[in-house]
Amino acid sequence: MSANPYAKFVAEFARLFADGKSLPLGGFSAPPKPKCAPSARVALIFSPHPDDECITGGFALRLLRETGARVINIAVTLGSNKARQQSRLQELKRACEFLGFDLEVAADGLEKINPTTRLNDSAHWTGAVKAIADIIVKHPPRVIFLPHEWDGHPTHTGTHLLVMDALKTLPEDFECHLVETEFWRQMVAPNLIVESSTDDVSDLVAALSFHVGEVRRNPYHLRLPAWMQDNVRRGAELVGGHGGAAPDFAFATLYKVLQWKNCCVNESHVRRKQISESDFTGEVFECIR
Repeated sequence: MSANPYAKFVAEFARLFADGKSLPLGGFSAPPKPKCAPSARVALIFSPHPDDECITGGFALRLLRETGARVINIAVTLGSNKARQQSRLQELKRACEFLGFDLEVAADGLEKINPTTRLNDSAHWTGAVKAIADIIVKHPPRVIFLPHEWDGHPTHTGTHLLVMDALKTLPEDFECHLVETEFWRQMVAPNLIVESSTDDVSDLVAALSFHVGEVRRNPYHLRLPAWMQDNVRRGAELVGGHGGAAPDFAFATLYKVLQWKNCCVNESHVRRKQISESDFTGEVFECIR
């Protein structure tokens, strides 16, 4: 019987993952941060937990590097483990510095951001909504990244609801692009697949490794490239159309682009549904430059 021709191929994946466990966790120098013009467009990432800025940040990182956008990661919470919150904040600072993202912590780290709080504790929720609305007013964004509503974790769902409730309190003439992200549960109908270069993916993995306390217990930073490869498989069908040819991407992230206008969510005209490594990410939106 002939040997399985895929045996070595699969064994290499296992070997690379094992070898990755010996690589350092954080502690290395950040690349030079791109300079943003005073008039640069702003992209806000509303991250439910420290580390989400790295996991879903492929598109934001390209906007920073290709369009000169100022990317600000908004840490909505610092996690539920109070004993780890200050350590997680320090890890988050180093991860954002590595990627070139600015960082702001919402009200020193909001607590109990989940659908249950929204339903049962209106006073707490109202205060959290105001904190998020104040951040949006302080940094008027062209783009807001936020988890989709069914992202499979109470804090991710809570963050989606929190940002949407905050948007409803803003003046009627406020508008921006909304980019929904996924991690714990996949989106049903993404409308954009964004390729990441090997350099960008290595930077996302490296930044994620700065979240030392988290990846020591679960080395999910080493699985990020595989997750981004699987996104290409899914995106080929969900974004490109069922039965369509898959884009020749090694790594990608899926998103759903919408628009906030006239005090409500609107479908967005996406100029390109597949953004390759060589495409200009600003073409996704009108007048992103």
